[in-house]
Amino acid sequence: MSQTVVLKVAMPCEGCVGAVKRVLGKMQGVESFDVDLKEQKVTVKGNVEPEAVLQTVSKTGKKTSFWGADEAETAKP
Repeated sequence: MSQTVVLKVAMPCEGCVGAVKRVLGKMQGVESFDVDLKEQKVTVKGNVEPEAVLQTVSKTGKKTSFWGADEAETAKP
């Protein structure tokens, strides 16, 4: 089932954007993604589980949470 997952990811530079793009590019089920450095926002579309996307992006070492989520739901690397 295709769905859209929106994450807030702490990305201070273009290098961070590249790291996020690399892990999403390798993730199975991802059809497309958009990484917005200015908004610190990552949007992923595809046949993916939201929690799996969160865990995959958090492996980059960046502070990652679901867009609009409380700090309690933040995944710590």
